[in-house]
Amino acid sequence: MKKVLVLLAEGFEEVEALTIVDYLKRKDVLCETCSITGEKMVVGAHKIRVEADKVLAEIKNIDNYQALIIPGGLPGATNLRDNPIVIRLVQAFNHEEKILAAICAGPIVLEKAGVLKEKKVTSYPGFEGELKESTYLEDIVVQDGNIITARGPAVAVYFVLKILENLAGKEKSNELKKDILLDMVEEKVGQ
Repeated sequence: MKKVLVLLAEGFEEVEALTIVDYLKRKDVLCETCSITGEKMVVGAHKIRVEADKVLAEIKNIDNYQALIIPGGLPGATNLRDNPIVIRLVQAFNHEEKILAAICAGPIVLEKAGVLKEKKVTSYPGFEGELKESTYLEDIVVQDGNIITARGPAVAVYFVLKILENLAGKEKSNELKKDILLDMVEEKVGQ
């Protein structure tokens, strides 16, 4: 079974974090949420309280994880960016060429960790100026090697589909798309 770590800091974007966890679990990917605050209870950007599975101090190695996922939201993304343990964790995942996925403001964490040099990325509009080492695109989801980035809450489902495709294959990603009726919605709106 594939296993991913989803980081939660005070002020995380709830739609992004919880969509990721919910949809990946539906396709048998074990998602562990991890609070960086030292407390398991974390309050999101819109005051929704979420109890994380773990706290950062419990993550001793990354051997059992295939991906690290960074939701956006403010001040969640800046709280992640400003935590030196988070930065070392991002660097360790990158060194092992494991999936690093960041959405919305989350790519600022990858930038601070120094893993975006010469990579194609996207983010929530307005953060492109902080992603100086990369080539910025306005696509809704961008993958360059082991780095996956996405624009924001409205595209969280497409972000999850790309993560799932990398972890479990295109067939599983297509199954999720069908299960959540996204294929039907796209057909109705003419995409």
